[in-house]
Amino acid sequence: MQWIAQGFIFRHTASPYHQLDPRVKLLIAVELFTLALLVGSLLEVAVALSGVFVIAGVSKILRRMSRTLTYTLIFAGMIFGINLLVGYPLIDSMVIAVRFIAIVGSTSVFFLTTPPDELELVMKWFRLPRDLIFAFVTAVRFVPVLMMDALQIMDAQKSRGLELQKGNIFSRFRRFIPILIPLIVDAVIRSGELAEAMESRAYGAVKNPTSIYVLCVKRRDTFATVLSITLMVPAIYLFLSVI
Repeated sequence: MQWIAQGFIFRHTASPYHQLDPRVKLLIAVELFTLALLVGSLLEVAVALSGVFVIAGVSKILRRMSRTLTYTLIFAGMIFGINLLVGYPLIDSMVIAVRFIAIVGSTSVFFLTTPPDELELVMKWFRLPRDLIFAFVTAVRFVPVLMMDALQIMDAQKSRGLELQKGNIFSRFRRFIPILIPLIVDAVIRSGELAEAMESRAYGAVKNPTSIYVLCVKRRDTFATVLSITLMVPAIYLFLSVI
């Protein structure tokens, strides 16, 4: 479980993709997401999924992305089985399941290569409300932390004799109460500390605060943008023409 949780935490890696402007990385993620939505055959879904893995390989996050896709494979299998049960053909069920993996992979590539600070700058560039930006970035920062806290609480309760893998589904849910209560208490304490930190820094005192960091498009960003559009536009056109 801890191996999977580590896959949701940003880690800086020395790769050319990490050095790109976050807006360029967002554009590439949107293009991959669009390709995944437009696929209609096994060959097309293979192209879309291979694009995701190529970007993950260039950015050196292929091993870490495999952690985030572990649960995705479970849901993809459920989607495949449900589609077969409702009467979809075998090939169409496979396309839908792999499409789901490609969609999750395209979003994982962006979040695993973009730190929360750069994500905040991108949202400010889109002129989104400041409170919305703060809430979203805070969630991105603290959800992985809460996952790690939950794993630590589970390990502590197991060391005290709590059995989580025995009994029927209702008894297992009841055994998770000693995990949920400390986790909720820890989240409340953490939110109080966050509120005090915001108040000490005079959050909201200035309507349009400035930032020490400014997004700047460099030559490599322009090259990556032109290359991605050059590759994606013909692919999208071919997919639409087939549809």
